[in-house]
Amino acid sequence: MTTVSPTTSESFRTQVPARMDRLPWSRWHWLVIAALGVTWIIDGLEVTLIGSFGAVLEDPGTLHFTGSQIGLLGTAYLTGAVSGALVFGWLTDRLGRKKLFTVTLGLYLAAACATAFSWDFWSFAIFRFLTGAAIGGEYSAINSAIDELIPARVRGWTDLAVNGTFWLGAAAGSLASIVLLDRRLLDVNVGWRLGFGLGAALGLVVIFLRQHVPESPRWLLTHGEPEEAERVVDELEKEIEADPKVGQLPEVDEEMAIKPRGPIGFGELAGVMLRTYPGRTALGLALIVSQAFLYNGVFFTMPLVLANFFGVERDRVGLYLLPFAFSNFLGPVTLGRFFDTVGRKPMIAGTYTIAAVLLALTGWLFWIDVLTPGTQTALWALVFFFASSAASSAYLTVSEIFPIELRGMVIALFFATGTLVGGTLAPWLFGSLIDSRSRTNLFYGDLFAAVLLIATVGVVLVFGVKAEGASLESVARPLSAEEASTNSA
Repeated sequence: MTTVSPTTSESFRTQVPARMDRLPWSRWHWLVIAALGVTWIIDGLEVTLIGSFGAVLEDPGTLHFTGSQIGLLGTAYLTGAVSGALVFGWLTDRLGRKKLFTVTLGLYLAAACATAFSWDFWSFAIFRFLTGAAIGGEYSAINSAIDELIPARVRGWTDLAVNGTFWLGAAAGSLASIVLLDRRLLDVNVGWRLGFGLGAALGLVVIFLRQHVPESPRWLLTHGEPEEAERVVDELEKEIEADPKVGQLPEVDEEMAIKPRGPIGFGELAGVMLRTYPGRTALGLALIVSQAFLYNGVFFTMPLVLANFFGVERDRVGLYLLPFAFSNFLGPVTLGRFFDTVGRKPMIAGTYTIAAVLLALTGWLFWIDVLTPGTQTALWALVFFFASSAASSAYLTVSEIFPIELRGMVIALFFATGTLVGGTLAPWLFGSLIDSRSRTNLFYGDLFAAVLLIATVGVVLVFGVKAEGASLESVARPLSAEEASTNSA
């Protein structure tokens, strides 16, 4: 694999990171959010659609899959997501954020479109694998780019809000499935194909927006391209200063010395994670695994609970997912700003704790059988109003507490770990508990998830990082930095 060689290997001093962090919020920042954040909308749409279309794909009038084949399709998507995260995460640290989020979006467009034209199980599974690979790759490239382009003072809110848009996709998928699966409107073998085409159509629009998003100036610096980094920031500053409400931007006096270096090997990566930052590695694992277990256990078995314990018709489950999805979106949007003001540690610990307590209470009320489908959904929505902020803060944390040179790969490793643990163990466990038809057993499952969240709070209190309002370079010093940021005066 060809890697990018530094344009210069000589040391240089730069003010680019400080200049990026002092920028006022502008239309350009909204463009970045729209162009890059749509990844999570697409992911939410994909996950919801395949869940809604499962029963239809078993119909003799469609592809006539078996139940086990439907389950294997989920496995194919997860395997693709893990593989894509690791491969593209490794590449984004070497080739750049912009190149990779262009490649992964292109792969998604092709795979999603191809899925709509699947003709048998193996074609469907392969296309789902490739779709998952594209989405997994997007996680690394997009999280890296957003953190490196957004000013430090609003990085927390932005990251949480963008990750929370997964639930807008989930809501859209729920609404779309109601229409697409209505056999009075569409043939049974047409609706599901149009559904997968929706994601491809959305991605086609976004690919034009992404042409206006530059390469990360921070990535350019560490890869020996200071002139290009300066050019990107110069153009951005001119665009923002053209707004009469902004005027001339204030000067900065912070700078740092960079000596570009070659690609980071896996041995050095392991050394940074296990020897330099072992506490941060433990923190990231605890956050990612606990939130993945909660979501994959509770959310993805939610339709089964409504159907088996409350008698909700399966074609009506989508209506119950809507308030749940909107609550998950509103959580990060409304609470995200406090991660930048109150602080990372208190907000992460607080959201995990509140979610754990509410989950245990909801499980108990379910156990004593006093809930209706509506009140059960309302309580789930309340739990995940806080849990969604906690889950989004996990990705925020792992993307900002390690050096820039290995940020993409670190995000990929944590994402893969959470997906493998939460995406395999939790659905199997909660699915088995539901199959027992025992409210007591399911209550125990909720308690286990709550205890896992509380245990994570302990890790946060010990190893949490005070990153609010701080530049990425001060949170985790770049490996290519010759010295810490200094005041040139």
